[in-house]
Amino acid sequence: MENIVKILLGITSVVGLGVIVWRAWALRWNKVVPPQIVDALAECRTAKDVPVLQGTCKAQPSSLGRLLLLAANHLDWPKAENVGTLETAARREIVRLERGLVVLEIIVGIAPLLGLVGTIVGMINVFGDLGQTGLNNMNDAARLAQGISYILWATLFGLLISIPSLIAWGYFTKKVEVIAVEMETLCDEFVRKQYLK
Repeated sequence: MENIVKILLGITSVVGLGVIVWRAWALRWNKVVPPQIVDALAECRTAKDVPVLQGTCKAQPSSLGRLLLLAANHLDWPKAENVGTLETAARREIVRLERGLVVLEIIVGIAPLLGLVGTIVGMINVFGDLGQTGLNNMNDAARLAQGISYILWATLFGLLISIPSLIAWGYFTKKVEVIAVEMETLCDEFVRKQYLK
């Protein structure tokens, strides 16, 4: 049973680290909100400038680029319909940005519990052996100390997996929120400029 707990803690740590690296790579600011698109958006004041913005968005695949392309492709629609379509697409992009964060949230909850399971298994083994043989010599005392060491290590590993996952989850959640506000602001600015008449 001790080996099963060790394997589960190992798998949990590898998955957690993998998700942290994956989300750190995917949520780079310049990848989601490329400066080239922001610059092209600042220069896009009239309908004549829209093709340049569309070309930049196609050249820089990103969440912001997909949203601006959608809005630009529907400029012939009434403003309310275009905004409604844009809001729906924005929710889909936010879900895309949040991918994997639920895994970190689960790891935050499960890693300490796995550590606790390891602690309980270790205590059962230590006290089970102690109940059968008693504490008669130094070898028994050494086995008791080894069992207590396993108990403490299991708890420690559970916490060492959970704490970085919690920090990463909080950081990425806040980053997605900030990115969402920035994309909303930029898309709103684009729509307002294009429907000014």
